[in-house]
Amino acid sequence: MDATLTIGEVARRAGLTTSAIRYYESIGVLPEPAREHGQRRYADETVRRLEIVEVAKRAGFSLDEARVLPAGADDGGPASVRLRELAQRKLPEVDALIRRAAAMRAWLQAASAGDCETLDVCALFDQKTTPSA
Repeated sequence: MDATLTIGEVARRAGLTTSAIRYYESIGVLPEPAREHGQRRYADETVRRLEIVEVAKRAGFSLDEARVLPAGADDGGPASVRLRELAQRKLPEVDALIRRAAAMRAWLQAASAGDCETLDVCALFDQKTTPSA
């Protein structure tokens, strides 16, 4: 492993701030880097690890969930196993979110078309018709 990149170079390549990289180190998303004259030095693979975490976060995974992906690469097992397990755990949460969004959309469409005189008698505020969480 050729650790030649500075923290600024890693930040620039990964599109992050240096403080984010230090934070990722502090919580174990990134391993402790090599040091050269007291300065952090990183290998090119660090940028790839950060890209993996950032893509996973954009896909809806929390940082704790996303950190499993590159960290698991260190154990030598296939990435597909980690990715499959993570996806299978996340799918029910996403399905629930989709159901809630659909219920909210239906309620908002009904509200847009409604003509309630007062909120006290408006069917949109009955427990049976309100979107559930």
